[in-house]
Amino acid sequence: MFLFFLSSGLFLGWTLGANDASNVFGSAVGSKMIRFRQAAIVASIFVVLGAVIQGSGASHTLEDLGSVSALGGAFTVALAAGISVFWMTKSNLPVSTSQAIVGAIIGWNLFTGNPTNYMSLTKIVSTWVSGPILGGIFAILLFLLLKYVLHKSKIHLIKLDAYLKYGLLIVGAFGAYSLGANNIANVVGVFVPSVPNILLDFGFFKLNGTQLLFLAGGFSIAMGILTYSKKVMMTVGNSLMRLNAETALVVVLAHSIVLFVFSSQSLSNFFVSMGLPAIPLVPVSSSQVIVGSILGIGILKGGRTIQLNVVGKIALGWLLTPIIAGLIAFFALFFMSNVFNLKVSENPSRFVKGDVVVDNTVNHAYDSATKKIESLDLSAPEPTKINLYKPAVVLFIVVLLALILYQLYIINKLKERSKIEEHQEHIERYNVQQMMLETELKITTDANLKLEKEIHSKEKDLKKIALDITKKNEILSTLKEEIQKLKQKPEQSLKYSDLQALNVLILDTLNIDNERNSLDKYLKELNNSFYQNLEKKYPELTENDKKLCSLLRLKLSSKEIASILNIIPKSVEVNRYRLRRKMGLEKNDKLIKILRKL
Repeated sequence: MFLFFLSSGLFLGWTLGANDASNVFGSAVGSKMIRFRQAAIVASIFVVLGAVIQGSGASHTLEDLGSVSALGGAFTVALAAGISVFWMTKSNLPVSTSQAIVGAIIGWNLFTGNPTNYMSLTKIVSTWVSGPILGGIFAILLFLLLKYVLHKSKIHLIKLDAYLKYGLLIVGAFGAYSLGANNIANVVGVFVPSVPNILLDFGFFKLNGTQLLFLAGGFSIAMGILTYSKKVMMTVGNSLMRLNAETALVVVLAHSIVLFVFSSQSLSNFFVSMGLPAIPLVPVSSSQVIVGSILGIGILKGGRTIQLNVVGKIALGWLLTPIIAGLIAFFALFFMSNVFNLKVSENPSRFVKGDVVVDNTVNHAYDSATKKIESLDLSAPEPTKINLYKPAVVLFIVVLLALILYQLYIINKLKERSKIEEHQEHIERYNVQQMMLETELKITTDANLKLEKEIHSKEKDLKKIALDITKKNEILSTLKEEIQKLKQKPEQSLKYSDLQALNVLILDTLNIDNERNSLDKYLKELNNSFYQNLEKKYPELTENDKKLCSLLRLKLSSKEIASILNIIPKSVEVNRYRLRRKMGLEKNDKLIKILRKL
């Protein structure tokens, strides 16, 4: 039954992995220094280690805010937070899982009538402000330090690129560890009061019920990283501000330091031993810190590269997340308790005596002044000890978990590869179509140019023939005049030279009929489609009208046309007037322009 109710917490862990955990490597992947596959594997491993080794540090603050002692209530609270974060994740917004779980716990307090610890709430809310500010301050200081070191060392660009890549992997692993240590309380913290009192003995190490709970939560975060973190990773890594490798390294390191500080019990105890105020062990919003770090670098560079519209969108998500989570939790609790008769609250299992918080469930007392856990003799039963020191069993569990993680990763990778291949196929298909269209257009253009050249050449030949006919007609007219002059001479005065001159003129005009035949042939070849269009539009035209139209289309003068047709120029003008009437043209209509368009 506990495992069934824990499913909502695991769902919340999955959403945290898909959203907040992506911030660890978002800058590195966005700067294209590290592939998403490498980032997801490293983050998954170290987030689990951080959750198990150092996950209990920040869980007490959430318990002070509202101890969700009933298992049904814990299930509903985690589910409400998971739904709100998943909703924001679908909108590609890097929202805060811390805000979601706090809003859901307050919703549970309001529904059950349990008082909200405003001191704990103030402590948590203060980190929502101080976290991004600290992230920005650390980012600025680290950026200036890195810039100074690079300037002094004068490392070769190729070596620098390799160093930065390994540096991003190292700080990313540190960031994933800090994220698991700090944010695992958001995922399964509400289930701590209800965790079974068991102890698993692996021989070389032991895990109690709370550590097993954190282990399960860590694995759920890893699943979210492997399966659904890429979209939000691109939003944080690219949309807010373009980052190069150096700034990505600084941003991730600054984010990691802030998360580690707010989850380290040892560091807090060290501050107390030095006479300084204790560091509040609070689950800090990973998204807020990473955004604050990026903005710190952007402000240092003048703020011109910051995408203010993206900042506004992210800020709106931060504002809405706790409100939405609280409302969902309140109405979900009402639904669970009234429809399913699910027990969402019971008598408080923790009570406050002075500055000491006593927890009956886990059989310890937590002193808020010294931040130490003291054992209490409440006659609680010993935890159920389960001996798992059998190498085969241990190996089987490890291999099974590894296979499950690998299978989920392969499924996600295949889906991404399928989408990429489909997109590439669309692009290749589009490029092929474009090439075919360009080839067809070139062929058509070349054909049109060739046809225009042929038409232009034939028009020149046709005009030459027409001019030759005109010239020969002029020669015939000259011949006629010379014959008239010879007739007027007396027969005794006629000479052989006069007859020889007439003979030359006659020889020049012997091919007049051949030239006319060539003219008619060229007119028919060149104007075949023209004649067809002319007949369709003006069916009443005669053959002589069509021939006149073809000559006018060559832009020949009335004198030249008269010579070709062997008529006087006045007749050409009369035929031209009749042609305009048959075609129904107005006074201002250009006859030659209309004919050349046909």
